[in-house]
Amino acid sequence: MAEQEKEDNHYTEPESRGVLRWIEKMGNKLPHPFWIFVWITILIVVLSAVTALLGVSAVHPDDGSIVEAENLISGEGLRRFVEEVVTNFAHFAPFGLVLVMLMGVSIAERSGLLAVAMRTIAFSVPKKVVLPVIFIIGACGNIGSDAGIVIVPPIAALIFTQMGLHPIAGLVAGYAGATAGFTANFFIAGTDVLLAGISTEITSQMPGGMEVSPTANWYFMIASTILLAFGGAFIARRYTIPRCQKFELLGQFDHEVSDGKLSDPEKQGLKRAGLALFIYAVFIILLVAPSWAPLRNQETGGIVPSPFLRGLIPILFFFFAIPGYFYGKATGSIKKQNDILKFMEHGMKELSGYIVLMLIVAQFINLFSWSNLDTILAITGADFLTSTGLTGPLLFIIFMILVAVLNIFLGSGSAKWAIFAPIFIPMLAQLNYSPAFVQLMYRIGDSITNCVTPLYVYFPLLLGWIHKYNRNIGIGTIVSLLIPYAIILFVMWVVLLFVWYVLNIPIGVGEFIYIQ
Repeated sequence: MAEQEKEDNHYTEPESRGVLRWIEKMGNKLPHPFWIFVWITILIVVLSAVTALLGVSAVHPDDGSIVEAENLISGEGLRRFVEEVVTNFAHFAPFGLVLVMLMGVSIAERSGLLAVAMRTIAFSVPKKVVLPVIFIIGACGNIGSDAGIVIVPPIAALIFTQMGLHPIAGLVAGYAGATAGFTANFFIAGTDVLLAGISTEITSQMPGGMEVSPTANWYFMIASTILLAFGGAFIARRYTIPRCQKFELLGQFDHEVSDGKLSDPEKQGLKRAGLALFIYAVFIILLVAPSWAPLRNQETGGIVPSPFLRGLIPILFFFFAIPGYFYGKATGSIKKQNDILKFMEHGMKELSGYIVLMLIVAQFINLFSWSNLDTILAITGADFLTSTGLTGPLLFIIFMILVAVLNIFLGSGSAKWAIFAPIFIPMLAQLNYSPAFVQLMYRIGDSITNCVTPLYVYFPLLLGWIHKYNRNIGIGTIVSLLIPYAIILFVMWVVLLFVWYVLNIPIGVGEFIYIQ
């Protein structure tokens, strides 16, 4: 029987491995995203000189003015670059937003609150709904940066084992839910802040100076969480669980979580954290709900726009930091005040690569804008799309597939959006599609192939978990287990997006598909 299972494993891998070898070979040839942006920036500078020499221009549809390409290889261009390199970086919108947000999340994560909260939810629901709940936890777990990807799969494997199901099926389902969850969440997460910051950096340079808030895709994200829950559960029952039954358990998995029971300090910590969060939520509601509230728009009395939305980052900082502190004090993970600083510093250490990447991304976006190539490309691209008729659903699908394919090779979501945003936000704005909607389509494409690419930073972690159960399972088999999630969830997301498009439902707080 074991020999037959090994033959089955061997049989399912060759075709997939052939594709994977090509993907890995091509992906390994790509340099770090930092160097990709260096070369793209150099290309923009050279193109600015060539297009300026050729007299490339476009007619702006708003006022009929002529937009001409600016030569960056000139005395003026060099002076501006040297004078504003530091300013570009220091004033780069996503930079401060992400740092502040993740410092608060780090307190909740390092104190142990996020892990215990997700574990408690997973073990407290009825077995009939445990599969959808696992996917919901995987999605919402990404509030804590990538915490959901690290925590949810082992917990899902343990839950599957206790339900009499194969633990590898739990690992696969938990991993798929957590990686696809970047386009699904009940709450505002770091990804919302990061992408909205880059979007705002682009829209601030457009006529009207539109702002994209972290809540710009929130309504669609909430609906996507429900879609991911039931869609993921269907895929797990239909494909993952039956296919995993043939895998022999060759070893035991060393779980960090032995069961769903909480220790007395953990129970006490959750109570104090919950009480602190409740008091904080009431306090924020009092600052927003009444018509005279100080965080409402003082001129219109509304919430969109308002100081509440513009100040959402510090509000979210305390949303995580306060409960995290009280939980840590109760469990002993925070023994002195300096422990809070250590947790925040730990979050910053994990962002060191992001900070370095943002140095060149900030220069790229500003140079692209200075050259006027972004505006010329947007006007020309919009005219082309209008002439071909690709202005609706077909355009959306092509755009999302393009992002999904690139995501296989370039894992950094912020890096990809920094490439796409300067081109597609202005381009589709010419067709009256809002920046928030363009960002939403990008997020769908960016999520669906996270789970299937071996180049994703957490894929080796999944491989290691699975090999603790069965060392004979190769990369091809793992990817074949994950492909149904990528394909089926993408189809479901496209359908959901088209429902939103046809009905023109708000996609977030004060945000619609079309520019209002």
